Amino acid sequence: MAKNENVFSSTARAAAAWRRRAASRLVHRGWRWVQEAGAVTAERPGALRFGRIGEGTRLAFPQGTVFGERWIQLGDYCIIGEQVTLTAGMMPGLDLGPDPILLLGNGVVLGRGSHVVASVPVVFGDDVYCGPYVYVTSDNHSYDDTAQPIGRQWPRTAPVLIGSGSWLGSGCVILPGARLGRNVVVAAGAVVRGEVPDFSVVAGAPARIVRRWEPETGWQPPLRTPAPVPVPADMTSDQLAALAELDEPA
Repeated sequence: MAKNENVFSSTARAAAAWRRRAASRLVHRGWRWVQEAGAVTAERPGALRFGRIGEGTRLAFPQGTVFGERWIQLGDYCIIGEQVTLTAGMMPGLDLGPDPILLLGNGVVLGRGSHVVASVPVVFGDDVYCGPYVYVTSDNHSYDDTAQPIGRQWPRTAPVLIGSGSWLGSGCVILPGARLGRNVVVAAGAVVRGEVPDFSVVAGAPARIVRRWEPETGWQPPLRTPAPVPVPADMTSDQLAALAELDEPA
């Protein structure tokens, strides 16, 4: 009898494990379907009516807060991660005039959980890459009246420009009035305001230039690591494995 009970118990556990695996596969397959169906593209904008959404651009599902779409223009082949906030105006329903307020160039990437808040022009050049949880805003709280809660005081605003080819690290903050040049790197967690020249690396809060490329002398201070060697497109998996072994300690 005990042997039969053990066999029955083992069979029941195996059946329960199979049901859990099947349910897990079903849930993941269903979620992938929801993500695909909920993604926003030019062909499938859903309820969002952007001023422009370019060819190949995709907003992942679930989207974050989005309003003022009429004044938002998205270039071609942009990637907008999950839970990204894109807003034009302080609140929905405002008339912001005839011109766009928030503009993304071609090939812009906004990482998961990022926020772009624009009441006056915020412009991203082409091929700007942003890590997750980046915050870019044209608005900042004012503190002119000590008798009033800060959140009730009308904010100060200033346009923001992020130059083409720049890289914004995870969790950085770009404040009103910031003007970043071309190919600028903003380190993770940095807080940027004011002008940043082309080909600079900035870090800290407030951010300061920690490295810059000069035509006569190259990177100053010099880079500490050698330039990466591109992997040939026709390299086989065996060759990749052999290359990886070269980096292992003897």
